[in-house]
Formats: sequence, structure tokens, C-alpha cells
Amino acid sequence: MGSPFKDHHHHHHHHSLARKLIPWTFYAMLPLVLFRLYFYPYPLHHNTTHSLSSSSISSSTPLLEEETSCDYTNGKWVRDKRGPLYNDSTCGTIKEGQNCIAHGRPDMGYLYWRWKPKHCKLPRFEPSTFLQLLRNKHIAFVGDSMARNQLESLLCMLSSASVPNLVYRDGEDNKFRRWYFESHNINISVYWSPFLVKGVEKSNTGPNHNQLYLDQVDERWAADINGIDLIVLSFGHWFLHPAVYYEGDQVLGCHYCPGLNHTEIGFYDVLRKAIKTTLKALADRKGANSNGIYSFVTTFSPAHFEGDWDKFGACPKTEPYNKGEKTLEGMDADIRQIEVEEVEAARMNSLQLEKFRLQALDVTSLSSMRPDGHPGPYMHPFPFANGVAERVQNDCVHWCLPGPVDTWNEILLEVIKKWEDESKREERVMSRLP
Repeated sequence: MGSPFKDHHHHHHHHSLARKLIPWTFYAMLPLVLFRLYFYPYPLHHNTTHSLSSSSISSSTPLLEEETSCDYTNGKWVRDKRGPLYNDSTCGTIKEGQNCIAHGRPDMGYLYWRWKPKHCKLPRFEPSTFLQLLRNKHIAFVGDSMARNQLESLLCMLSSASVPNLVYRDGEDNKFRRWYFESHNINISVYWSPFLVKGVEKSNTGPNHNQLYLDQVDERWAADINGIDLIVLSFGHWFLHPAVYYEGDQVLGCHYCPGLNHTEIGFYDVLRKAIKTTLKALADRKGANSNGIYSFVTTFSPAHFEGDWDKFGACPKTEPYNKGEKTLEGMDADIRQIEVEEVEAARMNSLQLEKFRLQALDVTSLSSMRPDGHPGPYMHPFPFANGVAERVQNDCVHWCLPGPVDTWNEILLEVIKKWEDESKREERVMSRLP
């Protein structure tokens, strides 16, 4: 290809122009570079084959280079003929209402999909790796029934390698339970705490709305925090219910409380306050003077009701949405946004706490693409044994086990692996310092 500069005069003109523009280009690009570093501090390609022997890391390599990250939110569901790691006969801890196969769900296609992130690999869950990394640790899932759903998925995935024993249970409907994996001395607990902050749930005897105390964390789980090494928080759905909100002794307002003399304030700000209080309590109580904690917030998981909840075909789909077919919008997007923003703010605030790690487990988008993964009418055994009834209760919120929720735990394990690698590297770097 010929030179773009035909004659000397042109060449000279371009040259001086370039000389003038180069510094400006540099200044113009600086904010972009800083923006990129702030939001994506690591290269986007995840190299899982990277050898971690100390010889592979030269002391001249800056830490930034080695830290790899992956945007697990961006991807698509692809067919996978291998299917799930477990089924209802190999896992004994599946909740009745989520045991879709045992309850007669006829189609099996929903079990044969894998989440494929765009920029990296999401390996199949390896129970033995998880158990090794969390040997002698206490893991807690805290929150609403989505926390429980994710916990039960994890128990099933681990039970293919090691048997969990139920060692503690309390509360109606087993709202507080703990399992013990003797092989690796691991405890996995579930704490029912649908608001994460202190709350009084509506009851038949008491008021017909929830009461939330937004400036106090729920001590049912927080009192145990010193003995917890990894915590997964999950909440959102309960904030849609009627409630009155308090801060200190003051009523802030309410959400859907006709007949009470309170200001209707919706639930978005309230959700934000609740997560702020929760993450602050975590950082304060697990600050520099403890053995640290790995913390996750599993983001909001959308429901897929397409009709009335009590009609046949409330969530009838049997395949995932294709990429671009379903956009994340409205309430689902708003709740996720608040959760992601607050996790990021808390993470920035706690950077000086060396053993405090926090990340959003951002499953909103990948879950919204799985309308086929819910129990629907199969929350009850064989709902159509006597033909299609006029009314049938549907669950288009929780996830069948096995099902899409297993993917959440695959991502959880990948982040834990990354954090463990980083800790090892930091230790090695520290040990080389004089």
C-alpha cells in the first residue's frame, strides 16, 4: 500500500499536527484508562490453566497482571449432554417442592444446559475442589428462600463426593439448619432472615404486614458471625410484601399499608438501607482483627409467571430464552442494580481490611433467561394425575433441583478459587519482602 502522504508539504503538515495532537490524545484517553481500571481492574480473560507454583511467578510481575477476572454475567445458555451432577436418588436433601422429577415433571430438557460466559470458561462444579478449599470452615447461607434454594443445590452437588449429616435444626419449617461434612470438617448452615436486617414477619395473630428495623442487623445470624468463614446473602422478594419501616424509634413510612396513617415510600430505598446496614455490620464485625470472611451477595433472581399463579401454564416454557430474546428491565433490573451498587460501595469502603472479601454473585441476568427451570405445578406431586384441574398452585419463583441454581454455585466456586490463588500469591510476595 502506498504512503498516505503523497508530497513533502502534506507530510510536514501532518507531522506538526500530530505533534500538537499527541499530548491532547493522551489527556483525552487518561480518564478512559482510569475508568477501565476502576471498573475492570483485571484482564477479562480468565486463564485457569495458569500454574501456581511459586517459580511461575517472577518477582518482577506486578500483581495487577496476574489477577484474572471474568464477567460471568455476560453469556448464553448452551446445550450440554452431560446433564447434572446429581439427581433425586443420589441427593437426599432436596426440598419436597423443588423435587420436580420425583413429582412427575415429564420433560427433562431443562436439565441439559450449561451457562457459557462470553470471555472465559465456567468449569463444571468439582465437589472435591470445593471441599478441599473449605476444609475446617463454616459456610452460612443467610436470607430468604432463595438462600435456602442455593444452599440445597450446594448440598446436593457436594453429596456426590461426601455425605452431609444434619447436626442442628430449629424453627418451624426447619428455618435454621446445619450440616456437617465429616470428611473435611466443614459446617454448612442456613439462617432464615428474609430482610437481613431485624424484622418481625406478619402473622395470623399479629399485624398483617412485616415490620422492618432498617438500622439494626438481624442478630439471629449476625450473632454467629465470628464463627463464619464464608457467607452468602440472598434477599429481595420479601421486600415486595406490605411492610412498615422503622429507623430507631421513628416510622420512616410503609409499603402498601392502606388503613395505616403512614407515608407510602415504596421499597427501593428501603432495600438499599437494609443492604447498607448488613454489609456495614459484616465489615465492622469481621474487620482487621479476625480471621476474615469471604462474603457474597447473590443478586435478585426473577420470577417467570406468564399468567395467573393458580392457572395451568403459569410458567410453561421448556427451554431457555436465547441471548437478546429477554431483556432485563423494570423491577428485576432495579433491585439487581441496588444490590450491585451497594456491594461495590461496601467493597471500596473495606479495601483496607485485608481479609475481608466481598463480591456480588450476579445471577440476575442468567437466571432471567431460564423460564424453564421452575417447579411450576410440580411443586406438588403429580398435579395432573386426575386430569387438569380448574386451579393449580404454581411455583415460578424457586428452582427445580437439579436445575439452573446449580450454576450459581459453579460461579461461587470459581470466585473462591480466584480469591484463594490471590491470597497465596500475596503471601508469597509478603514472604519475599525483607
